[in-house]
Amino acid sequence: MNQPPAPEFELPATGGKNLKLSDFRGRGLVLYFYPKDNTPGCTTEGQDFRDLHMQFKGLGWEILGVSRDSVKSHEGFKAKQGFPFDLASDPDEKACVAYTVMKLKNMYGKQVRGIERSTFAIDAHGHLLREWRGVKVPNHAQEVLDFVRALA
Repeated sequence: MNQPPAPEFELPATGGKNLKLSDFRGRGLVLYFYPKDNTPGCTTEGQDFRDLHMQFKGLGWEILGVSRDSVKSHEGFKAKQGFPFDLASDPDEKACVAYTVMKLKNMYGKQVRGIERSTFAIDAHGHLLREWRGVKVPNHAQEVLDFVRALA
């Protein structure tokens, strides 16, 4: 299995951190991109990853959520939902572009550019193992956990 390297990123994150892909070397990383803090689908997706967090951790995997919202917005969202993982801010869309998650979407009949809900499983060596694009929230976090568990 010759997996491609995941694109490197460096983003400001909750807890005053600056996170890079290389910070996660030695552990697996579930990197999920979502459209917006405090919206119904994004809240549910975050809660699902939160509820399964200890199982991911037990398998040696970390979770990192990314959107274009500010770190300040992320801090509030994380605190309100009790997320045990960090949220990274990508206002310049550097990571979004690197992972090709920016898409034109139809919203109320208008074309808007936004993040297509996507998740990436990156192994302990920084290789991209699997990607999920155009994610539907129900059961998604469990599907990712099942994938990670099958690797163990």
